[in-house]
Amino acid sequence: MKRAFWILCCIPGGLWAQEATSGFELRTTVTAGALYSHQLETAPRLGNALAVGFRAMLYPTWKLSKNWAVSGAMQVHSRPFFYEELSTQGNGVRGDLLQAHLSYSRFWKNGSIVFRAGQLSSAFGSFVLRYDDAVNPLIDMPLAYGYYYKPITTNGLAGAQIDVSHGRLDARVQFVNSSPANRRNVFDSEQYGNWTGGVGLTIVQGLRVGVSAYRGPYLHRQHRFFFPGEAAPRELPATACGVEAQWARGPWNAYGEWQRFQLDYRKIPTVRQHTGYAEARRLLHPRWYGAVRAGYLRASAFPGRDAFEVAVGFRPNRFQLVKIGYELQRGPAIQGSRGNTLALQLVTAFRPVSIARD
Repeated sequence: MKRAFWILCCIPGGLWAQEATSGFELRTTVTAGALYSHQLETAPRLGNALAVGFRAMLYPTWKLSKNWAVSGAMQVHSRPFFYEELSTQGNGVRGDLLQAHLSYSRFWKNGSIVFRAGQLSSAFGSFVLRYDDAVNPLIDMPLAYGYYYKPITTNGLAGAQIDVSHGRLDARVQFVNSSPANRRNVFDSEQYGNWTGGVGLTIVQGLRVGVSAYRGPYLHRQHRFFFPGEAAPRELPATACGVEAQWARGPWNAYGEWQRFQLDYRKIPTVRQHTGYAEARRLLHPRWYGAVRAGYLRASAFPGRDAFEVAVGFRPNRFQLVKIGYELQRGPAIQGSRGNTLALQLVTAFRPVSIARD
C-alpha cells in the first residue's frame, strides 16, 4: 500500500476526505486508561503506584474542493498517561496540536501526489502512522518515539511536505522548522531548518520496505544539553537514518524498524544511538487479538535498555477496543522490576460528525 494513501487513511477522516467533494467532518478517539508501575513511587513523582488518565484525539477535516482540504489532529491528555511520563514531573491536563495543514492531493490509477503545508508529523520512520490508540495494537510506543528527549518527536513540526507514489514506489520529502530530535514551535527562538526524506517499495501485496533519513541543527542555547563554550547550534547537526518494514497476511500483521542517530558536539564527544524493534499482531478471533513488541536502545552517552511488551485486545463492538498489556524494561539504570508497567485501556472511536456536499 502506498505511503501517501496511508497518510490519509491511517488518520481518521482520510477516506471521507477523498469521497466528498466538499464539507466538514470531525472524528474523535477517546481513551480511558490505568497504569500500575513502581516508577510512580520514585523521584520525581514520589506518589502512588497506580495512576488513571485519559487521552482524546480530535481529527477535523474541512474539504474545500475535490483536491484541496484543511486537516488537523489535536491531542488532549492527562498526565501521566504515556509511559515516558511515569518518570517525569508534572500533573494536570495538556493539549498538543499535532497537525494543522492545508493539503492538495491528486490520485490516479497508478499514482498519487499529496502536498501539505503547516503543522506536520515527522516524516521519519513509520510509527507515527499508528500513533492513535485505536490503531496501535499495544499500549506503549517504540523506544525512539516520544516527546521527552527522544530522537523522533511525536509532536508536530511546522513546515511543508510532498508525498508521491507511482506503481510500487512511494517517496516523501519534508522541510520543517526544527529537528525531530528537539522539536521547536513557531514562537520559540533559535529555529533551524531540517530536511527529512524517505523512499518505500511495495515488493508484493502486503509487504512494504522503506528507508528514511533526516539532517539539520538540533540544539538551542537554552537546551539542557547545550554546554558552556559549545559551538553555535547551527554548526551542530543531528543526522539520522533508518529502515522500516510492514507485512500483512491473513490473521498476521508485523512491523519493524531499525534506526541510527548522531548528535554532533565539539566540547564533548558526539552522541551516537541505535535502536530497533519488531512487532507482531495476530487475530485470534473476530473480536480478539494478541500482540507483542520487542525493542532495544543503545547509546554512547547514557545506559541503554531493552523493552518487551505483550498485549491482548478485545472488541466488544465496532466502536470500542479494550486492551490490557504488560511491559518489561531492562537496563543498567533500571533496578529490578522498577521499569515494568501493567496497563489497561478502553478506546472508543465515536461516530464522525459530518456535513458533506457533493
